[in-house]
Amino acid sequence: MLRGAVVVITRPSGTATALARATLRMGGSPLLLPGLSVRATRDAAVASCLHAPSFDDWIFTSPAAVRACFALAPSLRLPRRARAFAVGAGTRRALARRGVDAFAPGSGADSEALLALPMLADVHGHRIALVGASGGRNLIAPTLRERGALVEAIHVYERHAARLTRRHFDALAAAPQPWITLLSSAEALSHLCACLPADLAARWRAQPIVVASERLAALARAQGFDDVGVARSALGEDLLDAAARRLARHRL
Repeated sequence: MLRGAVVVITRPSGTATALARATLRMGGSPLLLPGLSVRATRDAAVASCLHAPSFDDWIFTSPAAVRACFALAPSLRLPRRARAFAVGAGTRRALARRGVDAFAPGSGADSEALLALPMLADVHGHRIALVGASGGRNLIAPTLRERGALVEAIHVYERHAARLTRRHFDALAAAPQPWITLLSSAEALSHLCACLPADLAARWRAQPIVVASERLAALARAQGFDDVGVARSALGEDLLDAAARRLARHRL
């Protein structure tokens, strides 16, 4: 369990409530330190793209993409013949809540895991809607284009660096140790490492961190974290389970 630990939650502002509640149920004390903010678009031209009837496949890159997509186009119904794909289990769950059955990797929740799905191996001539945000790693679209697909990126939301204030810094500085951080975004990691005051960042790096993939683990180590655990996925329950196991090891 997480009793006595401060769990630093880096998810975007407004999206961490469920994870914070789950942390409390496990005996931890949640501390919100958002690395990003997420803003859905209201662009009518983007909504028009979503209603195009000729997509063979739809790929949703995150739960935020699902929420923003259906907020922009509440009446959206994917054509019966179209296939839907989700980058991870959390995105697949978000789609299921809207009546969309999607394929997702059995393990992993990143671009590589998605692109390894056999159903995406032969997409020559397919028209694919890639629903997400601008920026990021930009691996999915180029890879699918190399496989012969016609990919249209539909940016339904934007990611921005979260606006952190002295209140966030003071809360972290005053928190009793151990701290254990939950991280599922490379952009959030980069932003937090850049904006935390140097002395506080050094204290933060000395504490354990749990990340959602091996790729993020490598990035965390490159940023100076030594005690890095890898969760099965970016789902909240998987991150918390890995945090509990990491904390038990930390306390030995």
